[in-house]
Amino acid sequence: ELRAIVEEAARHGTKVAAHAHGTEGIAAAVRAGVASIDHGSLLDDETIALMKERGTYLVPTTYLVGVIDLEGLPPEIREKAEWVLPRAVESVRRAVAAGVPIAFGTDAGVYPHGDNAGEFAALVERGMEPLEAIRAATLNAADLLGVDDRGVIAAGKLADLIAVQGDPLVDVSVLEDVRFVMLGGEVLVRR
Repeated sequence: ELRAIVEEAARHGTKVAAHAHGTEGIAAAVRAGVASIDHGSLLDDETIALMKERGTYLVPTTYLVGVIDLEGLPPEIREKAEWVLPRAVESVRRAVAAGVPIAFGTDAGVYPHGDNAGEFAALVERGMEPLEAIRAATLNAADLLGVDDRGVIAAGKLADLIAVQGDPLVDVSVLEDVRFVMLGGEVLVRR
């Protein structure tokens, strides 16, 4: 069934992302040919190697680990979260160290929209260099989405840019305070 989903999507020129937390489900989706695994909470060494071999992106959504309100969850869900979340952090660390391709994604909605840039610092805490985290949100995300008109600053590309005060290669958290936004070549925010 998973293979059929991937094949049918490919016939229509689109890719498949699998929302998967458990090891068996992740491995099955990767073997079926999905383009990405969203979350990937419980990765083992075999699945990490398979993802790297096949070029399957991990979209870890790992910022939520530090901001989710565990106290507000029902007891059964809280217990599961307390068990899964530390393992999810370790899974991201191991995937980063192994060289699994990472694309930036968030679980905004679990926490407030607008806090999405916290994912950069979370990725760096999990072992990525700041430049790798930025590439996860630009080059890698564009590659995963199959678009080549964005992801880099170059002539003929979409002119969507942000500016921050400070050097994100020194302190990636400066990306959480955007001071300038250009969308399609038009300045929308300047402060």
